[in-house]
Amino acid sequence: MAASELYTKRARVWIPDAEEVWKSAELNKDYKNGDASLQLMLEDGTNIEHKLDPKTKNLPYLRNPDILVGENDLTALSYLHEPAVLHNLKVRFMDSKLIYTYCGIVLVAINPYETLGIYGSDIINAYSGQNMGDMDPHIFAVAEEAYKQMARDERNQSIIVSGESGAGKTVSAKYAMRYFATVSGSTSEANVEQKVLASNPIMEAIGNAKTTRNDNSSRFGKYIEIGFDTRYRIIGANMRTYLLEKSRVVFQADEERNYHIFYQLCASSHLPEFKMLKLSSANDFLYTRQGRSPVIDGVDDTKELSSTRKAFTLLGINESNQMGLFQVLAAILHLGNVEIKDRDSDSSIIPPNNGHLTAFCDLVGVTYQDMSQWLCHRKLKTATETYIKTLPRLQATNARDALSKHIYAKLFNWIVEHVNKALITNFKQHSFIGVLDIYGFETFEINSFEQFCINYANEKLQQQFNMHVFKLEQEEYMKEQIPWTLIDFYDNQPCINLIEAKMGILDLLDEECKMPKGSDDSWAQKLYNTHLKTCSLFEKPRMSNRAFIIQHFADKVEYQCEGFLEKNKDTVNEEQINVLKASKFPLLVELFHDGEKAISPTGQVPGTGGRTRLSIKPEKGREKSSKEHKKTVGCQFRNSLQMLMETLNATTPHYVRCIKPNDFKLAFSFDPKRAVQQLRACGVLETIRISAAGFPSRWTYQEFFSRYRVLMKQKDVLPDRRLTCRNVLEHLVQDQDKYQFGKTKIFFRAGQVAYLEKLRAEKLRAACIRIQKTIRCWLARKKYLRKRSAAITIQRFTRGHQARRLAKFMRRTQAATTIQKYQRMCVEKKRYRQKQAAALVMQTILRAYMARQKYRALLRESKVVIIQKRVRGWLARCWYKRCLVSLVYLQCCFRRMKARRELKKLKIEARSVEHFKKLNKGMENKIMQLQRKLDEQNKENRLVNERLAGLENTYTTESERMRGELSRLRGAEEDAKNKGHQVTSLLEELEKLRKELSSTQKEKKTIEDWAQNYRSEMEKMVSELKDQNGSLKKEKDDLNRLIQEQSQQMTEKMARAILEETQQLKTDLNEERSRYQNLLTEHLRLEEKYDDLKEEMVSSNVPKAGHRRRDSTHSSNGSEYTYNSEYAELEDGSRAAEDVTRGMDTSLTLKLQKRLTELEQEKQSLRNELENKEDQFQRARARDDVEFKKARGAELEYESLKRQELESENKKLRHDLKEIRQSLVGNAATGAGAPGSPAYKVVLEQLNASCEELEVRKEEVLILRSQLVSQKEAMHHKETMTEPSVYVEDVSKLKDAGELKQAYVGLKDTNRLLEHQLQTQRRGYDSEVESLRGELQNVKEENNRQQQLLAQNLQLPPEARIEASLQHEITRLTNENLELLAEDPTASREARVIILRRMVDLMEQLEKQDRTIRKLKKQLKVYSKRIGEMGAGQTEGQTSPGQMVDEPIHPVNIPRREKDFQGMLEYNKEDELKLVKNLILELKPRGVAVNLIPGLPAYILFMCLRHADYVNDDQKVRTLLTSTINSIKKILKKRGDDFETVSFWLSNTCRFLHCLKQYSGDEAFMKHNSPRQNEHCLSNFDLAEYRQVISDLAIQIYQQLIKCMENILQPMIVSGMLEHETIQGVSGVKPTGLRKRTSSIADEGTYTLDSILRQLSAFHSTMCQHGTDPELIKQVVKQQFYIIGAVTLNNLLLRKDMCSWSKGMQIRYNVSQLEEWLRDKGLMTFGAKETLEPLIQAAQLLQVKKKTDEDADAICSMCLGLTTAQIVKVLNLYTPVNEFEERVSVSFIRTIQTRLRDRCESPQLLMDTKMIYPVTFPFSPSSLALETIQIPSSLNLAFLTRV
Repeated sequence: MAASELYTKRARVWIPDAEEVWKSAELNKDYKNGDASLQLMLEDGTNIEHKLDPKTKNLPYLRNPDILVGENDLTALSYLHEPAVLHNLKVRFMDSKLIYTYCGIVLVAINPYETLGIYGSDIINAYSGQNMGDMDPHIFAVAEEAYKQMARDERNQSIIVSGESGAGKTVSAKYAMRYFATVSGSTSEANVEQKVLASNPIMEAIGNAKTTRNDNSSRFGKYIEIGFDTRYRIIGANMRTYLLEKSRVVFQADEERNYHIFYQLCASSHLPEFKMLKLSSANDFLYTRQGRSPVIDGVDDTKELSSTRKAFTLLGINESNQMGLFQVLAAILHLGNVEIKDRDSDSSIIPPNNGHLTAFCDLVGVTYQDMSQWLCHRKLKTATETYIKTLPRLQATNARDALSKHIYAKLFNWIVEHVNKALITNFKQHSFIGVLDIYGFETFEINSFEQFCINYANEKLQQQFNMHVFKLEQEEYMKEQIPWTLIDFYDNQPCINLIEAKMGILDLLDEECKMPKGSDDSWAQKLYNTHLKTCSLFEKPRMSNRAFIIQHFADKVEYQCEGFLEKNKDTVNEEQINVLKASKFPLLVELFHDGEKAISPTGQVPGTGGRTRLSIKPEKGREKSSKEHKKTVGCQFRNSLQMLMETLNATTPHYVRCIKPNDFKLAFSFDPKRAVQQLRACGVLETIRISAAGFPSRWTYQEFFSRYRVLMKQKDVLPDRRLTCRNVLEHLVQDQDKYQFGKTKIFFRAGQVAYLEKLRAEKLRAACIRIQKTIRCWLARKKYLRKRSAAITIQRFTRGHQARRLAKFMRRTQAATTIQKYQRMCVEKKRYRQKQAAALVMQTILRAYMARQKYRALLRESKVVIIQKRVRGWLARCWYKRCLVSLVYLQCCFRRMKARRELKKLKIEARSVEHFKKLNKGMENKIMQLQRKLDEQNKENRLVNERLAGLENTYTTESERMRGELSRLRGAEEDAKNKGHQVTSLLEELEKLRKELSSTQKEKKTIEDWAQNYRSEMEKMVSELKDQNGSLKKEKDDLNRLIQEQSQQMTEKMARAILEETQQLKTDLNEERSRYQNLLTEHLRLEEKYDDLKEEMVSSNVPKAGHRRRDSTHSSNGSEYTYNSEYAELEDGSRAAEDVTRGMDTSLTLKLQKRLTELEQEKQSLRNELENKEDQFQRARARDDVEFKKARGAELEYESLKRQELESENKKLRHDLKEIRQSLVGNAATGAGAPGSPAYKVVLEQLNASCEELEVRKEEVLILRSQLVSQKEAMHHKETMTEPSVYVEDVSKLKDAGELKQAYVGLKDTNRLLEHQLQTQRRGYDSEVESLRGELQNVKEENNRQQQLLAQNLQLPPEARIEASLQHEITRLTNENLELLAEDPTASREARVIILRRMVDLMEQLEKQDRTIRKLKKQLKVYSKRIGEMGAGQTEGQTSPGQMVDEPIHPVNIPRREKDFQGMLEYNKEDELKLVKNLILELKPRGVAVNLIPGLPAYILFMCLRHADYVNDDQKVRTLLTSTINSIKKILKKRGDDFETVSFWLSNTCRFLHCLKQYSGDEAFMKHNSPRQNEHCLSNFDLAEYRQVISDLAIQIYQQLIKCMENILQPMIVSGMLEHETIQGVSGVKPTGLRKRTSSIADEGTYTLDSILRQLSAFHSTMCQHGTDPELIKQVVKQQFYIIGAVTLNNLLLRKDMCSWSKGMQIRYNVSQLEEWLRDKGLMTFGAKETLEPLIQAAQLLQVKKKTDEDADAICSMCLGLTTAQIVKVLNLYTPVNEFEERVSVSFIRTIQTRLRDRCESPQLLMDTKMIYPVTFPFSPSSLALETIQIPSSLNLAFLTRV
């Protein structure tokens, strides 16, 4: 397409920048052809003008859309160029904290300089088995791809790790090897994978050092071949090394260190074992102090040495060899401190008694004189003579350093050789994976021979890399049938030819080394003369004649020629080597052995200067001398490099390019300049260039259709997706060269995907605008309608308001008029009334005046009369008052005296302290007393008032009397006049009485005032007391409330504490269960491993150890838990017993063997001591046996006689009964006219049936008796045969003579008891003879009764006849059974129990027969009625009832009842093998689950166990349980991957465990049983320990079930929960680059959510069919949901393409479907939903807003089920699928990290998918009665007998 279409306004481009390499800018206006410049705006807003190159007119690189930024694969970018690659790496590294990125087939790894938690075992498990493109880039993904291709393609693999020093090559290689060791395992017991990993610390110690760029820089290259067998398990490894930097041993630059091992030895010099090395601080030695940086921050050299020594030990290098190595290393340090001084200008000397040289000689075992001489001298040999030449100090020092380097190189090679020996095993190698860890391209200010060799190796590797990339591209094009066009790529073969071809740089260097006087200068001149004019890649520096420049693929490098020859020759003084060879130190002699040994299968050994040297065999007849031709370092390196390339070319390579982001080791700091430099050097950009030259973007047709469906019209969509895509592309992209159609993919040129994304974005933007327009229109119209409605409403209310105002105004106007009317009326009325009132007043005044005048006249007359009346009354009252006053005065005086006394007393009490105490002591009582006092005073006042009223009455009476007296006095007036002189005295006395009255009134008033004051004071005091009481009550209420609050708080606190403690206890219990179950899992794993080893030993015919051990979990009951192999070969029917030893180590076996020998010796000694005792016991036993046999013989004779008599009597009875029947039949035939003859026949038939039943019962009784007799004989025989041996075994366990004596006394007592029992039985037999004779007599009498009964029955009516005969027959049978029961009262307990049980059965059968009789009676009545009707209807035919015999009469038989079983199954000992085989090993779960009752095998096994317990056979119980356990384990091992089988046996094992509990006899379990079930409890054995073993077995089966279920669900989870689009069209497909992911489109064969739900339903229905306990099903479902949630979340955390908003919606929908499934199954309330909570929160995190601080708070409060690492990981991985979404800013992620900093949680990123919740088996009793269980014939268990 034209540039004008792409370089439009707002298009973003990359422009070069000096600081950032590339800078982003945006076009301000469209570009037109012919424009000389572009108008751009930088990201900071600066406008610039970018001028185009006038010659090339090349436009700047276009920037990829934001949606493609941060992709996992750089090849997924639409625009493939350097700035796009650099920007993508920077975004992933800086913003998302992702250090790995794919670039086609290359994994780019950027060193974060920080420890990351992405290399744990959980991450390894997550990547194991996954496709490389399905997970985020990781070193584990590359390792998994190599491992998978090795297994799939049967081809060896290589992983090439390269990069600069400090880029992380060694760590990457280490993690790759760790991955192989983890996922593969080893086939031998040598733990090869651990040894492979253990080689890393050794090689790092001797080959790594601190440099300015890296604290742990590898100073050598290595290629490790990890070998695998046919099952792809590690069997060994081999290591090749390349180009050890020997110069570091003697020289280090500033801020650098020597090899780590030297500093580790110096740091550990204080240890006792290192005292002999005479070491001290690293600063004391020349070879370790030159870099002036002896310590690395954060590294403890002492601990590192300890790790190194452990690794040596693991690899088989013993302590003596280790100390020898350390001696050599210490000797090198001492040798470096040997000071050489000038003797003169041409010679040097070592001062005598040099301490360091002495230490060196002591450590290496050489003489001081020889070493000091040859350090300062040199031997020269000519053809005829030998000269010894002195060396100047400088040459001697160089010779000393050369010797140190040579010794270290030899030591390095020796260690590598022994490491390889430890890694090589005897197993045959099928394939291998090689891991190459080698230098990357290097260029420094001064580059020498080492950099030349490194860059030469990188040229070869780059050539191999280019050819491989080119080959892959070609294969992809041919596979898709795309027209192949040659792609021009950089070929560095000319540079390689310059170095290694004939007359190349290496050839000229070797030639110069052979020259006697060759020098670096002469070699440089040869280079100039040879290559300067002929090769364009070779240049000469302008300012130097001792250097040359080579144009490498990465950059130009200038090499300094100085030192090339010396390093290439790598010469060492021959005499110094001879001195060392003559050492007394054997390790040193071994190091310098003449014969070179190959350290790898390819025949290579490390060279002295290079990495590897070919093994050289000396030619015959050729003398070894100093003139012997020796290969140079360059030649050796070229040969080893050639072999390496051959190895790599024979394998499938995988590339890891390590990038160093900055030179300052800053964590997550990105320097674009350094990154670009390394990207150019490592070939990443070349890969991009090759990809961009062709069709870099590749889409499948389905992916293209799903992504760009929006660009198609409905008519363009055809059923054929390929044709649809072709039509759309032809319409969208006119230039057909921009794309090609392959078989399964569409190939696009660079930039085309960006163009399509632009079209898609524009289409979506237009659709969004249309949607926005419609929505905004809808919103605006809705708003308008809302406003219009509001306006109408406002108008309505306004008009209503105005109308109401008008109405109100009118009402007010009318009211005002009315008011005015009435007001005016009121005014006029008031005026009228005023006038009327004035007239009336005047009339009133006038009339009143006249009336007053008249009144006054009348008043005068009246007053005169009144005065008279009053005076007279007054005189009478005066006399009365004087009397009254006198009386009152006397009363007042007396009361005053009493009041004063009371007042005085009150005042005294008031002033007393005790009074106040009493007042304050009981406030409420005092108030009550005061109230009572007030009431009393009120009462007294009322009394006083009453008295006053009485006095007034008295006064009135007295007044009347006085009036009478006055009248009398009037009558006696004359007498008074005569006594006038007495009036004066009376008046005086009256005056006196008045005065006394006034004084009395004053006193009364004073008393009243005092009383009033006292009352007020009392009221005040009462009020105060009330206030105090109220305050006290308030305080009391406050205290009560405080106490209640405190008690409530304490209660809540205690409740919380109890709850927390309960939760903690539950957690501890679950942890303990989990630990216990993990131990069981580990034990099972060890058992399986043992079985595998055993099978391998059997297959290889290796004899096994004869010692037999018990399983470690079976710690009791001796042989009860020994694992026998008798059922291992059940198909052959063998019963060979072989105890299987599981999980027990050799030391324990030896201890058990020793203990067994001791016990055997002790047993033998005890046997010897007890021989005499045994002889005596045997003689006594023999006598007892003779007596018993005699008694037993008499008993048997009596039994046989008894049986003969019974048989003869029964025959006689049968003969009599037969005669009676015949006579009856004859009578019936002759009496044809007798009524009821058909019924009579029925009676005969029923009697026949009853007789048969009687005979059966008798036969059963006889059989039971015979069985009892035979059982007694067998038991007696068993006792007589086995008891002595048992006795011997028991006696062998006795410890001293006292116990022997007690045993002997006990045996004598037993003999006496047996004799007494024999006598008792003999007496019982005699009584039994008598009883049998009585029985014979009874039988005779019964016979007579039967004859009488028959005669009587014949005379009865038919109905009564049948009933009577049946009743008599039943009575007879009952009596007979009772007599049979009572005839042997002294039998053994077992016989009595059997007879009693049989009696119960007979009684129940009699009850059923009674019911049958009643039923038959009804039928007989019906038949009789029918016979009567038929007889009445046939009177015309003269037919008699006798003629109706031929009518069809249905005989009525009494049904025979089945036996009542006791829920036990009996089997013979020899049938146990068949029982286990048919019931366990060959049982098909599907048929049992569908057709039979759940748990049937468990019930059958338990019923067999019950019978063994019933007969008290402990051996049978043991063998049955042991066989059951072993057989279940065998079938699970054989079919452990079948879910139905595992579920079936989990259900049956749990049911068997519940049966053992339910019928154990424990009260805790019996309370759930019915009375009948309690009768079936075990009676002889306590199987509690077996219950624990079976519980452990159930746990193992449960874990096997979970594992099986996980294996089935694992492939479905990721596809169904994440990849499949349950909601179609929500998420779009993004370009994924070269490594295509699994398509999310539902193709045929892919798993969906429905697949998971169907599988869950299948699991659930299978367990329900098998009768699994509901609680156990809940635990299984909870574990299923945990696995689904954990696997989904882990994949979400490892897949950047899944972290988007739309994927969060898909996950939430899928989780809702899972919850709906739980709801349908009724499983919502037991914790399964909670296991999905982390996944739900992760999905919510993908959908919530992620911008502001409020969003951060919401995320922190929402994501409680996620760890901080998981939250940050999801935020870092969040990727927009469309351009309308926004990325999460780095600042927001930092905010989240800050707010979650205080969380106390595990730093682990992934959930543990292997975690299994601890399982419990709640007791679940069965309501099924054992006696009702029927055994189907399909189980082939006919040999079992129901009891």
